[in-house]
Amino acid sequence: MTRITVLIVEKKSANTLICVCGPTAVGKTTIAIAIAQHFQCEIISFDSRQFYRELSIGTAVPNANELAAAKHHFIHDRSINNSVNAGSFEKEALAKLEELFSQNPIVVAVGGTGLYLRALLEGMDDLPPIPGEIRQGILADYERVGLSFLQDELARLDPVYWQKVDQKNPQRLIRALELLRHSGKFMDTLQKAEKKHRPFKAIKIGLNIDRPDLYERINKRVDLMFDAGLIEEVKSLQDYRQKNALQTVGYSELFRHFKGELSQEEAQNEIKKNSRRYAKRQLTWFRRDTEITWFSPLQKEAIIEFLNSSLDA
Repeated sequence: MTRITVLIVEKKSANTLICVCGPTAVGKTTIAIAIAQHFQCEIISFDSRQFYRELSIGTAVPNANELAAAKHHFIHDRSINNSVNAGSFEKEALAKLEELFSQNPIVVAVGGTGLYLRALLEGMDDLPPIPGEIRQGILADYERVGLSFLQDELARLDPVYWQKVDQKNPQRLIRALELLRHSGKFMDTLQKAEKKHRPFKAIKIGLNIDRPDLYERINKRVDLMFDAGLIEEVKSLQDYRQKNALQTVGYSELFRHFKGELSQEEAQNEIKKNSRRYAKRQLTWFRRDTEITWFSPLQKEAIIEFLNSSLDA
């Protein structure tokens, strides 16, 4: 009698997105590249400012050596005239992930924009398109009065969302006001509690260091940006200063400098201060996510070991 041996081959693990998040200047790019090289995979960015070719110095995009070390997506892949929001990023990133997962079961995502990561992993609500004249009207008031206009207007019209939103982020405030002026709807009415299904699992890595060390890194990065030509970069973008992508740290302060509201030294110090505040808000956002496992950026070997064990589980 012939004995037949049946060999059972285990199915490979599901597609996995390794997400590297944390505050600005903490060292996310270095760790993401190390992970991508270890797993021989590619990287997608969920940084809301690094999409645009015209923005380089002020957004701290990966340098040529870093881009050569691992293939990146959503870095300098469009003009500032082709704007991105969390909803459009969700659609584009999911399409790119489908392509990348057909080649490798692991992809790395890296960035500091928590809303974009949430859109990628959980989905975004379908907000109605906003007519250009409504946006331009709000931007004109913002340019004329400043951030206080956006804050006062949203606090008056939508006090519930006002208590939840990042109150110093003009892009978030503008988006909520656009929705109100166009449709009369409150942002909360379009926010769903149910997460969308994703055909992959996510492992989330958070990076952080002691606050004084992080602030020192931020201050040094800003100084290096000025040495690299940040003033010239922002000056070349003055015609685009009303674009959403430029209502952000590193650009808005220098636009104020060009208008004579701040000296160069004051603008540089404001960028440092606002970058530190931004880092604090990023940490507040990410720390609410209990699925994130935190490491120091110096723990590269421990991170790789953790990922290997998580993938084998």
